[in-house]
Amino acid sequence: MVKIVSRQSLGVQTVYDIGVAQNHNFLLADGTVASNCFNKSHSTAYGFVTFQTAYLKANYPVEYMAALLTSNSGDQDKVQMHIANCIAMGIEVLPPDINRSLVDFTPEGRNILFGLSAVRNVGLGAIECLIQARDQDGPFQSLADLCDRVDLHAVNRRALESLILAGALDKINPNRNQLIQHLPLMIDWAQGRAKDREIGQGSLFDMMGGGDTASSSGGHEGAPEAPRVADFDDQEKLRQEKEILGFYISNHPLKAVQRPARILAPISLSELAEQPDNVTLSAIVLLSSVKPVITKKGDPMAIVQIEDLTGQSEAVVFPKSFERINQHIVADKRLMIWGKVDRRDDRVQFIIDDAEPIEDVRMVMVELDPKLAGDIEQQHRLRNVLRNHQGDDPKYARVPVIAVIGTSHQRQFVRLGAQFRVNDPEAAVNALVQANFNAKATPLVVA
Repeated sequence: MVKIVSRQSLGVQTVYDIGVAQNHNFLLADGTVASNCFNKSHSTAYGFVTFQTAYLKANYPVEYMAALLTSNSGDQDKVQMHIANCIAMGIEVLPPDINRSLVDFTPEGRNILFGLSAVRNVGLGAIECLIQARDQDGPFQSLADLCDRVDLHAVNRRALESLILAGALDKINPNRNQLIQHLPLMIDWAQGRAKDREIGQGSLFDMMGGGDTASSSGGHEGAPEAPRVADFDDQEKLRQEKEILGFYISNHPLKAVQRPARILAPISLSELAEQPDNVTLSAIVLLSSVKPVITKKGDPMAIVQIEDLTGQSEAVVFPKSFERINQHIVADKRLMIWGKVDRRDDRVQFIIDDAEPIEDVRMVMVELDPKLAGDIEQQHRLRNVLRNHQGDDPKYARVPVIAVIGTSHQRQFVRLGAQFRVNDPEAAVNALVQANFNAKATPLVVA
């Protein structure tokens, strides 16, 4: 590889982008080989594309993010990351809607409507059939109307079940369990009507024009109905959404603690690969799955899948930690975890050393006047109080300390470093109050 030691302007010259089949190696005039040469036209093109995408994101954020979600719809990790970015940008990604959604993610005002192509078990043929029926005769009014108007060979029972569980029919009937109970009856009824139409035989209600009164079947008199049942609970709905879409869409178990989570655990799982080794990190996560493992020595441990609003990762709980925290290692549990990044076989894992349910997580809030926050003496006093309440072994001090700097009108929250975590929040607060600091202990989740 040669080194450029001087440059000389040759004015405006024609530049060509040269494509080479193998290595980008070129022979210089003096016989020296310049390897891996890269034309300036490449960097110019990349720079221009970067400018274009930055312009679109800044001026057309909804359209830009909708296109980004569509282009990555086959990668659930990227879709989840982009949805989290949408939330941070103030853009809401709406659940799929049988009467509004198109094939791809679609801008709708300041929101993005979920694309039907991202719903599992719903193929392109089924989507085209749904959209054609919708465009031809208007929005679907009920499950009976839907089953009666679409080709049930193209939009089969499995596709309809997935649409119901994904929330695509919530505007028609928010009781998803009731729709699931109705579905087999409606399919049989609609298939019978389709056969009658093929042979030119209509029902009494068809001949009468359907009547003037509309039933709960949306005007389809004679449509069967299953007995009334209660809807699925919220957690079951979210679990079903995760199974059908690959991630939560109408809500997320961690959404309620999103803001405090940024303060207590600013590291998100999408940034896990960028974190240094041998540094204790904390994160607020959901355990999406737990796989128990028995070591060769007969000790129990676990391999778990963890996720937050930005992505997911694999994590490992080794025997010593598992013995101490195994009661918390349960699927669908929301936890604050502590541990380190492990890189092995080109994979990034999180090694969980400790964990606590987010309902039990507490933090110490210390209010500081902006004029005194930069006072070295005040900082020294605060540091001494906190270090005196780290317990016998500081590495097991888990309660974070948050400094609230400012007035009631404008406040800034600053999480103090891991070296200032305390062991007993109540005792630490008492000591801080005695030292003339305004402090209180507060839970992460308010009941």
